[in-house]
Amino acid sequence: MSMYITCLDLEGVLVPEIWIAFAEASGIPELKRTTRDEPDYDKLMNYRLKILKEHGLGLKEIQETIEKIDPIPGAKEFLDELRSFCQVIIISDTFSQFAGPLMKKLGYPTIFCNTLEVAENGEITGFKMRCEKSKLTTVKALQSIGFETIASGDSHNDLGMIYASKAGFLFKSTDSIKAENPQLSAYETYDELMSAIKAAMD
Repeated sequence: MSMYITCLDLEGVLVPEIWIAFAEASGIPELKRTTRDEPDYDKLMNYRLKILKEHGLGLKEIQETIEKIDPIPGAKEFLDELRSFCQVIIISDTFSQFAGPLMKKLGYPTIFCNTLEVAENGEITGFKMRCEKSKLTTVKALQSIGFETIASGDSHNDLGMIYASKAGFLFKSTDSIKAENPQLSAYETYDELMSAIKAAMD
């Protein structure tokens, strides 16, 4: 019997996109860009930090929006069921300062993410990535200690871990990402994803 770990992306898969929610709450449409639009995460984050600075917005304002975000309907039930028969790690390019309130609403699953650098006045001055290509690197590390991985995500930055895993699926992805990756199964509902994960473990 192989030992499996399911690796899931967070935003777009289990919770709505944090930056899109904040763009709507703050009325700053430029903040709606995500990894679906800009595959280069460093470039995307530097762009976001520049906009926050221009508008005088910091961590507190973003956290206030995050407090109001609920998981995608069905996400917690999906995670609870998945965790009943399989180890699960959420691997996200988000930041621990953002993820906290959302993890509470999801029943405190394990999450590997990054860290923001925040000044005393609350200004986000930078960000520290856990490692290069964090999702792919993490999946490879898990495999190196004897786990088979199953991975699912919705964005460009999930493709590395999806392709490197024994089984990998797109979930709630975009038409363009699906079209660019026709060999990947793509699902829209948690029931479909659950069935695919179970089938991959058989």
